[in-house]
This record gives sequence, structure tokens and C-alpha cells, in this order.
Amino acid sequence: MCREHAHELGEIEGKASSTIKFERTKLTMCREHAQELGKNMQGRLSVIVSVYNEEENLQQFQTTIEKAMVQVASMGWEHEIIFVNDGSSDKSRNLLDSFAENDSHTKVIHFSRNFGHEAAMIAGIDKASGEFMVCMDADLQNPPELLPEMLNKYLNGDDIVLMSRAENKDAGIIKRITSKAFYMILNRLSTVQFEQNVSDFFGLSERVAAVLKQDFRERNRYLRGFIQSIGFRKSIIEYKAPERYAGVSKYSIRSLFRIAMHTLNCFSVTPLKAGALASIVSLTMMVGSFLYYIIFYIRNGFGSGTALLCSFITFLFSILFLLLGTIGEYLGMVMTEIRKRPIYIVMDTKNLNENEEDV
Repeated sequence: MCREHAHELGEIEGKASSTIKFERTKLTMCREHAQELGKNMQGRLSVIVSVYNEEENLQQFQTTIEKAMVQVASMGWEHEIIFVNDGSSDKSRNLLDSFAENDSHTKVIHFSRNFGHEAAMIAGIDKASGEFMVCMDADLQNPPELLPEMLNKYLNGDDIVLMSRAENKDAGIIKRITSKAFYMILNRLSTVQFEQNVSDFFGLSERVAAVLKQDFRERNRYLRGFIQSIGFRKSIIEYKAPERYAGVSKYSIRSLFRIAMHTLNCFSVTPLKAGALASIVSLTMMVGSFLYYIIFYIRNGFGSGTALLCSFITFLFSILFLLLGTIGEYLGMVMTEIRKRPIYIVMDTKNLNENEEDV
């Protein structure tokens, strides 16, 4: 039946995928069949996809997610796919515009420049109109095949659906060790306990999204931490993250370290209290050094504490500069929040209403 009603769709950059055409046509037929049967749609699923230089992945991602949307439509749910182009410098923009031209359920937001992965997710949440929203990446390490299972969790009453990586084929042993150490430190310093191995692949209900839109507009943010800290009923789905379909990760060691520092600063003020601990340590070392000098003098009849004194002073300066750096990091975050500059700036959109284009 689907083949009889299949029609030609526009080419994507002159090289349209026949597989994409077939899945898109099958999805259209599924919607039409539901309407013919008088089946009322139960709700709308919004899928938010952040994109940054993913031209090698987008066509395969579109094919895969349209297969998942066929299952979503069979559950009686409408859908929208919101691609957020985070200032890509490759052909991602042209591909996304082609997707939007061929399917009115596909919407595109183009940033004026690169604002970061989390800004892209926030923009998608701001513009989404669904009762249930899912944030994911376009590198196919967040399997679209799991979208129906996430939707079922929401239908069972969960406001937040966290996706936990039971296995990540692209993560080396160093990354796994540092990730585990990071969460251990974060959970010790923060009043909120965070789930390990949770990624930026998650689902949230409309009322959770409303809280994020209204109360969590910070410029320094950790979105997956925010959704774990606001409460509500949640569930966790474990999945195996496959290797990237193409390309390489856009996160460098430096950017991951910066995210880790921002996260600690967002959810803990303990580093600011380190001065009190440092003063205790310094006082203990000073007393110990003084006792060592007295004992050495009594036993040998002379004493020269020059080397010991230099080491002690060096240690104190190290502590001092560490504390100054910590205070500077927090002051920098305060300055960023006070300025209240936009989290993102939208340059252009596709298939979004005009009144939805404000920042």
C-alpha cells in the first residue's frame, strides 16, 4: 500500500537517499491511515537534535529517526523534529534546510554563531510544542530506536527519562576513569546526588520543560544536572552507545575540563570554603616545622631551617594562588550572570512560526 502511494521527494544536495524517501513516505502513509480510521492523536512528541558540523551523519540520522517516527505514529502520537544548528561551518545547514522543505514536521533553528551544545538544547526546549520532549545528538550514539521506549516511560507517569550508558564503545579507559572520578567528587561536594553515566540524551515532560524555561536560565549551566536536581518522578533506561557513524567528537580534553569546572561551580560552593581547610593545614605544618626545628636544635646543638622555611613558604603560596583562582572562577560566573547576555541568538528558522523566533 505504501509503495502504491509513494511519491518523489526533493533531492538533498542533489544526492537524495532512496532509503530516506521510502521511510518518509511510509511515515506519511501511517499518518494518513490513522486519519482514515478516525484515530485521534494522543499527543505530540518533540525530538530536539543539536547539530554542529555533522554533515557526514545527518542523512543516516534522518533515515534512522524516521523509522522510529513510524513506530511513534503507530502509537497514536504526532511528532516534530527540531534540529538546532549550532553555528556549523560545513554543509549541515543546507542538509537541514532540505529536510525541512521535504517534511513540515521537521523544523530547523540556525544560530548566528556557535553558542555551545547546551545552548542548542535549551533553544530546542524553548521552541518545542510537544507534551513530551527528547534531547539527543545527531552522531547516532544516541539511538533513535529507543524513542518509543522513552515515550512509554512517559505514558507510565515518568516526568523525566534519563538515558544511562551501560557501554560506550568510543570511550577509552582514561575517559571512563576520569568520568567516574568526576561524579564521585561531584556527589561528595554537592547536595544533589547525580546518576553516573547519564548523557545528554534524555526525555522530559512539558511541565518539567516549563520549569527549565522559567527558572533555569543560567548562562553557566549543566543541563543534565539541572533535570536531575528539580525533582519529579524519573526513570532510567540503560543502553549501549554505539560508535559514531562518522566524524569525531567535538569535545576536546580542554572543553571537557571546562565543563567539569562549571558543573562543580554550579552545584557546590565547597571550593569557596577551602580557605578554612587550607588555614588549618598551614597552621599544622607551621607547628610541625617549629617542633622539628626545636628537636633538631636540641639533638645537634645547631639548627638551620632555611630549606624547610622555603618549602613551607612555597606551599603557602601554592594554597594562596589556588584559592585566588577558585574565587576568580566564581566571580567570573557571577559577572556572566549579571550581564544577562542571551544564551543564544537565532539567525534563521525553517517551519517555525514567526512569533517563535525570539531569543
